[in-house]
Amino acid sequence: MRLIDFINAGGSITWILVAMNVFGISLILWRFFVLRDFKKKIDSESKLVATEVSSLYKIKNLIDSMDLVKDAISQRVHLLEFGMTSIKVIATTAPLLGLLGTVVGIYEAFQVISTTGLDDPGKFASGISYALITTIVGLIVAIPHYIAHNYLSGELDSLEVLMEKRMAPMLQGE
Repeated sequence: MRLIDFINAGGSITWILVAMNVFGISLILWRFFVLRDFKKKIDSESKLVATEVSSLYKIKNLIDSMDLVKDAISQRVHLLEFGMTSIKVIATTAPLLGLLGTVVGIYEAFQVISTTGLDDPGKFASGISYALITTIVGLIVAIPHYIAHNYLSGELDSLEVLMEKRMAPMLQGE
């Protein structure tokens, strides 16, 4: 069976899942490269945050104002979180859409049984096939998005800690 035939057999729910997957994978790749680029310039970003905090609050000794520094770092990292919610939404709704397709497929299979009986197993099987395809596609979409969301969230947390470590010498005036 060709991929397009497989998707068509899953109906409109499968096409929605495919669209979600294309959008989500694009977003994941974009976020991955943005984080990678930010990591490369973490030293300059750390200096920029230190400069902004010291000039904004007219502070000479940043070590005494660590809360302000941590807030500034959190704000900088928060800008990098753009798109993370969308990835999480795809990871959580894809299996639900797959389940919806399962229920619709089973319902269609029982409708066939109630109207024609089991005289034509092919008609009954198409409902079951629909149910299984949407379940499979829902999981195929959800699993990588779930993994990517967790990975990217961990990377963001690591970047925040790394920025704090890189800023420690600057804060002490070294």
